[in-house]
Amino acid sequence: MSNLEPIHGISFQDWAEMSRVVAGGTPAQTVCQAMGIDGAIWDEVNTLWGQRMAEDSTFELAQLLGQYWQGEIANPKLLAIQAAPSPQAADTIAKLKSDRWFFEELSGARNAAYAQGLDGAQWIADNYGVSLGDFQSITMEYLALRTSGQESSIDTLRFLEYQTEKQAEYEERFAAEVGGNLADDVDF
Repeated sequence: MSNLEPIHGISFQDWAEMSRVVAGGTPAQTVCQAMGIDGAIWDEVNTLWGQRMAEDSTFELAQLLGQYWQGEIANPKLLAIQAAPSPQAADTIAKLKSDRWFFEELSGARNAAYAQGLDGAQWIADNYGVSLGDFQSITMEYLALRTSGQESSIDTLRFLEYQTEKQAEYEERFAAEVGGNLADDVDF
């Protein structure tokens, strides 16, 4: 059996695009209805494609997933239901794509939120209107620059150092907002 053989009639590309639309804020139920499947099938397809990716030692599926998350949605059923970003989100998405430092700052903020026990993706959605799917799509674009050699290793290091610096700043901020660091009350 090929790694790309459809599961319950759902190709890898359809699954990747369905996942992207769900991560973009469209309810899974809406996506399932558009694709003509029920929630139980979606759950199984989601699990099985995830397992195939985990077992793929060639990383073919991971590379394809990156392509499908940064490219345009191809499935017309999904195009018809994909929500357009709000004006605030559209402005932020444009800034994230054109201002790498801003992208790295929000990446650091997201990581800091997770480190403080908060949902980092939800924090970005609440404060900037940008969905997880849209943020991950931009992440994949910058990763492609890095892995293709279009970004120098010196620039990569500068961006990662800046992200780490911003993460530390946001961790302090989030800790103050929630009344201390996540493990402050743990004694060893």
